[in-house]
Parts: sequence; structure tokens; C-alpha cells
Amino acid sequence: MRIPAQSTVHAVLGRHGLVKRARKRRRASKAEGTALSAGLRPNDLWCADFKGEFKLGNRRYCHPLTVSDHASRYLLMCEAFDTTKEKPVIEALLALFRERGLPSSSRTDNGLPFASPNGLYNLSKLSMWWLRLDINIERIKPGHPQQNGRHERMHLTLKKEATRPPGMNSLQQQAKFDTFLIEFNDERPHEALSMRTPSEVDNASVRAYDGLPDLDYPFHDRDALVTASGRICMYRKKIHVSTVLAGQRLGIKELEDGIWLLSFMSYDLGYIDLEQRTLQTIDNPFGTRLQPMSPVQTVTYVFGLDTGKYGAPGRIRTPDPQIRSLVLYPAELPVLMGAKTGLS
Repeated sequence: MRIPAQSTVHAVLGRHGLVKRARKRRRASKAEGTALSAGLRPNDLWCADFKGEFKLGNRRYCHPLTVSDHASRYLLMCEAFDTTKEKPVIEALLALFRERGLPSSSRTDNGLPFASPNGLYNLSKLSMWWLRLDINIERIKPGHPQQNGRHERMHLTLKKEATRPPGMNSLQQQAKFDTFLIEFNDERPHEALSMRTPSEVDNASVRAYDGLPDLDYPFHDRDALVTASGRICMYRKKIHVSTVLAGQRLGIKELEDGIWLLSFMSYDLGYIDLEQRTLQTIDNPFGTRLQPMSPVQTVTYVFGLDTGKYGAPGRIRTPDPQIRSLVLYPAELPVLMGAKTGLS
């Protein structure tokens, strides 16, 4: 007896409804750059990156993590790591934040651990931590290192003076980095700084590190804690969000029956369809919108809303946290804005 081909068996079973289609996996988000700030004052903008790996004398690889202040050129950190994993990086940055305070923004490329190609909106655990600390995340465009040019220029000097020849092991290499850091900050004047050294221009941040602030959503209907598997539970239904949000508390606001707006801090992540148990993502809220916007800006329409009755929902972009946390409709906007400004 001749055994039929696999395609024939599949076609026969499919005609009788005995084949289930595999669920489509969410495609990795394409990395894109964000709006970039000027970083004119010390601690307005810190730049971070992993300088290219190189071999030590013991044939092990060294991955130098560097952090510098954009305005003063002050080299805040140069640490020799044997990996680019998130945990040791967060621990090193935590020590830096405790010593120097917090910047307003951080600029990186789109690689790990600063971003994640498989995370929701390319977020990583590290970038989530920065957002919780109210640090804006800036990312350069892929293939455009010149957008972080000052930091890359420092890397060139670091490579010439502290890695050739390399140390025999990570301890010796760290000693080389420490010597370079002192010389770079305290002894080497910069023409762009009017021939002053970075230490003469830089100062500690006025934003002290006080741990992670609590998340509160007073203008949402409820909140939900994301499980370790990246899910939230609503009315005994599990909706997958993203494992990068594990442990974070999200705000949920009902827009209409079965349609809910999902938010993290003041950022809208998308819309939950309870019947389909899915999260419908919207335009990347962590992209170009990270920078200060005009007082009011609308966003994506919610499919299924009766726009003739309610109008299209808008997202308020304002420094006022109460207004920023609301999802309003055009008919309500003049009333609220009038209340906030004292106009009628």
C-alpha cells in the first residue's frame, strides 16, 4: 500500500475541519529612532552605550559600558563587563544614580539591553526601569551613530588610550579604565568647553534617586498587575500584554462595552478587546511622543465606538498629570480646559 504524501493528508483533513491553524506570532517591532533633545545643560541628557567588545590577555571578552553627560562631556562611568545582560547593567546604573542623581533623559542605540527587538514597542527591562524613574528614553536611528556623536568620539579616544594593549584580565582592564576616566574628566581640556575640563563644567543632578515611585491610576476604572508570563487577568479572562511589563501595574479604562484602554504611567499601550482576549497596539507611545508636545493632541480612533454620538477619543498631552491621565472626547475637552484655566 502506498502512503499518501503529507500535503495530501493535510488537504483531506483540512476539508473536514480537522486542522487548526497555528496562531500567528506577533512580529518583532522594527527599531526606529525617537526625537532627540538638545541636552544643553548638565544632567539634561546622559548618553550610554556598550563600546565594542575586545579580547583581554586571558582570551576572555570585555564589554565596556560607558555613560557620559551630553552637555559637559563628563565621563560618568566606564565599567568592564563580561556580558551585556540587563541585571549587572542595572546594578551598575543604580550605584551611579545613587551617587550622581538622575538625568532628565537618556540616549542609547536600539541594541540590548537598552531596547528589545521582541518587547512591546521595543521596550526592555532596563528602559522600563528608566521610565519608572521618570527618565525619558531617546534612541538614535539604526545605522546613524552620528546621532550620538559626542559619545562615539569619546569611544575612539578610549579605544586608543585604554585598550591597546588590553589588560590581562578584567581587573587590570578596569584599572586602565579608571585611570582614563580621571584623566579625561580632570586633566584634559575640551575646545568645545572653552578649554575647560569636563569636571569644571559638570555638576551633580538635583534629582536625587529615591527608589521607584508607586504607580497610581486615579482616573482609570481599575488597575491590573502584569504576571511573570506577561498577562493580565480581567473578569477571569487572561490577556497577553508583554513579558517586559512583568511586575508592572497598568491602568485600565473602559471606553465602551468590551473595549478597554490600557495605560502604563501616562502612556497608552493599546486597546483590549475582552471578547477576543487581545491587545490592539497603537502608534508607538515611546517614540517621537516622548518629547514635550503641544498642550493638546489627539490620537488613534477606537474601532467600534459610535463616533457620531461620542466623537473620537483624544489623548491629552500636557504637563498637568490629572489632564494627562484622562481620555476625553471633543465635547468634554473645552469644559475641562476651561476649568483648568479658569475660562468659561
